[in-house]
Amino acid sequence: MIDHRRLLARWRRPDPVLRDLPLGLLFLASAFVPALRNHGTELGGLPARSFDAPAIGVLLLETLPLAGRRRWPVLCLALVSLGFALDQLRGYHSVAGTALAVALVSAGAYVNRRRHTTALLFSAAYVLLSVVLFRFGSEPLVEFGTFYLLLAFAWGIGAWLRSTRVAEADRRRRVAEDTLAAERTRIARELHDVVTHHVTAMVVQAEAARYLTAAPDRLDRTLTAITDTGRRAITDLRHLLDLLNPDHEAKAPAEGGLLALVEQARQAGQPVEFTEEGTPAESAGSADLVAYRVVQEALTNALKHARGSRTSVEVHHGEREIAVAVSTAGSGSTSPGGSGRGLAGLRERVGVLGGDFSADRDGAGFTVCARIPTGNPA
Repeated sequence: MIDHRRLLARWRRPDPVLRDLPLGLLFLASAFVPALRNHGTELGGLPARSFDAPAIGVLLLETLPLAGRRRWPVLCLALVSLGFALDQLRGYHSVAGTALAVALVSAGAYVNRRRHTTALLFSAAYVLLSVVLFRFGSEPLVEFGTFYLLLAFAWGIGAWLRSTRVAEADRRRRVAEDTLAAERTRIARELHDVVTHHVTAMVVQAEAARYLTAAPDRLDRTLTAITDTGRRAITDLRHLLDLLNPDHEAKAPAEGGLLALVEQARQAGQPVEFTEEGTPAESAGSADLVAYRVVQEALTNALKHARGSRTSVEVHHGEREIAVAVSTAGSGSTSPGGSGRGLAGLRERVGVLGGDFSADRDGAGFTVCARIPTGNPA
């Protein structure tokens, strides 16, 4: 089977001049076809003349410059126009004169600077040619105006192609910028979830260690917990770097999972009751990671704003969804209020999967609930 994409890639690989040269050669060859002889553009009404030695040079001037129609569009238009003028003044009326329309379309499409100057100079040259042909020929004056409109139409087609190409380039640039912004947001969200949780636990444990200098055993356990938290932070940061790999499949950290989060909060002095029901689905997609982040952010907020208050974590694994509820009683926070970025990020994560998320005060406490579809059929 022919791979059309591969053939197209091979065709695009050569230099544009080499790709466009066959077009010029095609116009040149058509000029020598007997059936097309003297059936080209006739402007001015000068008597037709058979091809002679100068005709070869005129035909080459009309056609071969098309090889540079994309790389040097102004030069291509100038040379082809000169060849067309000589073709009409000599009375060859070759079909190769049609190359002028191609040169005009190419100029309209690929000239990026001084477009108006190029159009004005070409128009002035056409007026000069029309005056000469009108003086020595028998063409009505209106025919010159009609032909100019046809040439302007060819330029307009090229200008439309150029505007379409520019619009497509702008669209791709905007898509790239939006993709980059979304990726930055995703990285910032992951970084917030990972760093905030572990650093908060380490800060709480370090503050508690100040008051344990008289109890070496407890101080040693606290310092060990800080070390373990730091190691977990490094592990999760490595996981975050893996997320930057486009081929990486997003999964919840495997080491300890939700239980490790709960144990870490307990070591930081937060009394946490943990309940997990059901069996995690084998193919829950991103739902496991989102559930992990919900518990992680909720426990981080509990440590920051309700330190020492009783906290319960309930996770239910269903066939089609994961339900998470984290409740913290009381409000013993000594830390200033957060930015809310973590909860906003969770709401976005859950919403992308088509789930529901809520984070509200419940009396003196605070409750975070999430329903996260797994995407598995019933």
